[in-house]
Amino acid sequence: MKLYSAKQIYKADQISIKKEEIGSNELMERAALQLFNWMHLRMQGAPVKIHLFCGIGNNGGDGIALARHLVDHGYNLEVYVINYSEKRSKDFLINLDRLKDRKVWPHFMNSDDELPAIGREDIIVDGIFGIGLNRTPDDWVIKVIQHLNNSQAFILSIDIPSGLFTDQGPENFDAIIKSNYVLSFQTPKLVFFLPETGGFIEQWEVLDIGLDPEYLMQTETEYELIGKNEVLTLYKPREKFGHKGTYGHSLIVGGSYGKIGSVCLSSKAALCAGSGLVTSYVPRIGYTILQTALPEIMVLTDLEENELTEIKFDIEPSVVGIGMGMGTSDVSIKAFTSFLEQNK
Repeated sequence: MKLYSAKQIYKADQISIKKEEIGSNELMERAALQLFNWMHLRMQGAPVKIHLFCGIGNNGGDGIALARHLVDHGYNLEVYVINYSEKRSKDFLINLDRLKDRKVWPHFMNSDDELPAIGREDIIVDGIFGIGLNRTPDDWVIKVIQHLNNSQAFILSIDIPSGLFTDQGPENFDAIIKSNYVLSFQTPKLVFFLPETGGFIEQWEVLDIGLDPEYLMQTETEYELIGKNEVLTLYKPREKFGHKGTYGHSLIVGGSYGKIGSVCLSSKAALCAGSGLVTSYVPRIGYTILQTALPEIMVLTDLEENELTEIKFDIEPSVVGIGMGMGTSDVSIKAFTSFLEQNK
């Protein structure tokens, strides 16, 4: 699954709008309806209190449009607009007028307003900031975010937890919503999978809002998410008369004194992945260890006892894995670089 940058997602929006000859507010309505359908399917009109916090950009517009659908179906809802700027997006204003037509007036929160009471059994919908955020929020907005995080209520974020940047790590970890669930439009975001930011997302799910499939397919991305569906396309069932020579030959190169275990684990992984033949290339000290621990594999050794000094072999592997447990001695580094140069 491709992980698109914020710029690529914006471009996908624009191309979709142009190709389908629709307005941007119609695309926003499509997203809001997907959000509502997801919530309604699970809540079935439950009377639980919903606190919907919106910004004043397009993510907030998604939230305001969602609020209209929730109101139309009788949900117990309070809508708050975090008034962090005098600017409003066009589509936010369109949906705000539509919500007011339902006689629903959001609470516009400013820096000097009291924070609303939120029960731990309530639900928070976070639509404050979206993928367009490129700076740390103002201090008073950070206090709102911390208030939501401390409420112990279930937090559902629209597209991305507020305070996270789409393509990079945050500047202030206190300025990020800790989401129990994120409904991400069309694709997950890179920051969902970074070690420093992944902890702000317990679970995520993609909602298809119908962005142009041709653009999405043809666009190259710097990152991809490899999941079960992607791996299944690579799976090759065992042939009826297949044998060890049918399924490739893996060469695992590495190890040094005290680090032969890493080669042992890597060789075992190659077997588990389906390699028909596995050969390990290690310092001489690893020979007995590997032959004892993994009798299924073959072992080649360096001339040196405790480290790799020259990587030479007379086999023709299908694939080579190199580096595990090799250490950082000068001779091993030289052996490694020489091997790479000889096998460009």
